[in-house]
Amino acid sequence: MGAVELRQLRYFVAVAEELHFGRAAARLLIAGPSLSQQIKALERDLGVPLFARDRRTVALTAAGAALLPRVRALLDGADELRRRARQLSGSDPVRLGYVNWLPPDLAARTSGIAQVYVDTWVVPSHAQAARVADGSLDLAVCWVRTADLARHGLTAHPLGADRLHAVSTGPDSGPVRAADVAVLVDDDVASWSSWNEFAEEFARDTGARVVRVHNGAITGPAFFDHVRACTTPVLNSPRGQTAPLPPDLVRRPVTDPEVVWTWSLVHRDDEVRAPVPAVADALARDVGDLGLRGGGVWLPADDPHRALGG
Repeated sequence: MGAVELRQLRYFVAVAEELHFGRAAARLLIAGPSLSQQIKALERDLGVPLFARDRRTVALTAAGAALLPRVRALLDGADELRRRARQLSGSDPVRLGYVNWLPPDLAARTSGIAQVYVDTWVVPSHAQAARVADGSLDLAVCWVRTADLARHGLTAHPLGADRLHAVSTGPDSGPVRAADVAVLVDDDVASWSSWNEFAEEFARDTGARVVRVHNGAITGPAFFDHVRACTTPVLNSPRGQTAPLPPDLVRRPVTDPEVVWTWSLVHRDDEVRAPVPAVADALARDVGDLGLRGGGVWLPADDPHRALGG
């Protein structure tokens, strides 16, 4: 029998719980064909089929059902072993995930409080929040709704805010009203769930035009191609706020209202490790109202930091 990897066992559990390879792949943030190949490799190494599958259904085999509780216990034991090893080493770090933005003074603010390990697995906001909830991370900088916090059992600290601008063709770099911009929504909800929710609510509230895309054009060269094809300025996403523009495009402030995307620092409500809330407090200290006070600012109705502007 070949060597069985813990990663493959986690994949097995996900498919067993979802009984659908597509949903399991989205949950695991991997491609469907890759997940299928890993399950086949695991079945080959174990010498038994774990799933009976056809084009429409996926079901556990008798062997798969019998092994599932043992695999869960094995994974729980592996997680506990890691936690115990970190405790014994005296260097149990605080694990911090992010999407595309971190406070520039992170190291200075957390110095002397805890060792902070910045996770290099950059995934979308909804996935980072889920990783904090399941214990894969201790903290994450992400965009969340109040409903997300309640569902996952998380606490959010305000950490930053991006005023989103529009990008357009032509020489006019003056302000543009929110009602006169277009906003892209991508069919790939596994990658763009948070942005899609934000964008669709923004369009409903302001009258902005939704343009549906399917090629990951929320950022990068494909985004610029969409801008060139649109007859109106296009709202830029938080991931594209600092990207240099091609010479034929201009950046335009959005007004009436200004469009704000907030960044939260989240951790579990029931966190028992004292360094985690200590790091969160150090990073969120003196953040202030993020410039949200006063009128003329748009936030989603369920944004946890709307009270800062009240």
